[in-house]
Amino acid sequence: MADLTAHEQQRCDDLIARRPLLLELGELFARAGHELALVGGPVRDALLGREVSDLDFATSALPKEIESIVSEWADATWDMGRDFGTIGLRKGNEQIEITTYRADSYDADSRKPTVEFGTSLDADLARRDFSVNAMAIRLPSREFVDIYGGLDDLADRTLRTPSGPDVSFSDDPLRMMRAVRFVAQLSFELSSDVFEAIRTMGDRLEIVSAERVRDEFSRLLTADNPVAGLRLLVDTGLAGIVIPELPALQLERDEHNRHKDVYEHSLTVLEQAIDQEHRLDEQPDLTIRLAALLHDIGKPKTRRFQAGGVVTFHHHDVVGAKLARKRLSALRYPNSVVDAVSALIELHLRFHGYGDGQWTDSAVRRYVRDAGDQLVRLHILTRADCTTRNARKALKLQRSYDDLESRIDHLSQEEELQAIRPDLDGKQIMQILQIPPGRVVGEAYSFLLDLRLDRGHMSEDDATAALLSWWAARN
Repeated sequence: MADLTAHEQQRCDDLIARRPLLLELGELFARAGHELALVGGPVRDALLGREVSDLDFATSALPKEIESIVSEWADATWDMGRDFGTIGLRKGNEQIEITTYRADSYDADSRKPTVEFGTSLDADLARRDFSVNAMAIRLPSREFVDIYGGLDDLADRTLRTPSGPDVSFSDDPLRMMRAVRFVAQLSFELSSDVFEAIRTMGDRLEIVSAERVRDEFSRLLTADNPVAGLRLLVDTGLAGIVIPELPALQLERDEHNRHKDVYEHSLTVLEQAIDQEHRLDEQPDLTIRLAALLHDIGKPKTRRFQAGGVVTFHHHDVVGAKLARKRLSALRYPNSVVDAVSALIELHLRFHGYGDGQWTDSAVRRYVRDAGDQLVRLHILTRADCTTRNARKALKLQRSYDDLESRIDHLSQEEELQAIRPDLDGKQIMQILQIPPGRVVGEAYSFLLDLRLDRGHMSEDDATAALLSWWAARN
């Protein structure tokens, strides 16, 4: 175990100085005859000089005792984690979780951990995922605890487990995903035994609920360096369990090299999409990152070799959208995310019909209508999808898309494209055609919407004449 350097000690002191509630809480538990320690991520992040957000504590007190100790001190408490020994609370702007010393493990066929309460901080730290998360600061004494070499691993940027990785990952298989996420989030590397354990124990992840796997995958994807984590996800074999469409992109190159390495292309598109996230309100943006990563997952199923060494991927956009919907639904992503990602994948090739700007205003309107509230993300994905090394070709594509965006802006100012509607509403349609509500009203509405997209705004008289003409032809 290494001792804190003066710089590291100062960072711990600064953390306590900025958060007086740490000592307050420690004194509350001490007066009640219980131990309390700040543990895990907050200690790690403080030593790394990173921003510390939520505060996690371990204690000798049982859940009922925790509630009793903090009841008058906390502004609010909640006990949704009681079964796992955790009581949550809020003090001012701070979110706090206090957990009884424990040891988690999974039964062979269980999706939920079995919780056993412990009696010492040392034993509690032994059950934690990685040594860099097995450091603690006892409160209120401020004693620094590092019995598993977390400081050394922080210095080496290495992930090791306090106990053997086979034991750690068997206890909670999700830790394998967490290891990969830390590579993306903290720029760590896996120790050789951790890497090998993940590679051989990956199937164990199948007993973990889809929701927990999804959350770790989302954290990986929205980390500072998701590509490093994704490569490791593939190299360890975990991707084959979590998102098998990703390693499937590693297509064999054809002998004439007539197509790009789809896997590497997809990772590059992801990086280029991230570079444009400043255009979005939310950063990092999970939806655009999922769409960028998965935009070509239809290619393996649609690849065809033709005479002369030509390789085609016809309709990979449509196939990819269906595959993405199926995979993201299996991972229990919200319908809003599934719908948005699927729509972006299905639309990501639409721009390539734009050519040198010969689209009519009608085609531009349809592009905007089909993109809907995903228009800005579609702009980002389409631009990011250009990974050619041919500078001339790249510049031409960029200028073409600049032109398309300019036309969209111009038409939007004139016509409010995002809110485009037919020139007659449903009530007017029923009055003009003298029909009741039903399927025919929807058909008439669709006809008028297509007309609006083709011709732009029409007067009510012209729209009525067009509707009556459609009605006569239909009958």
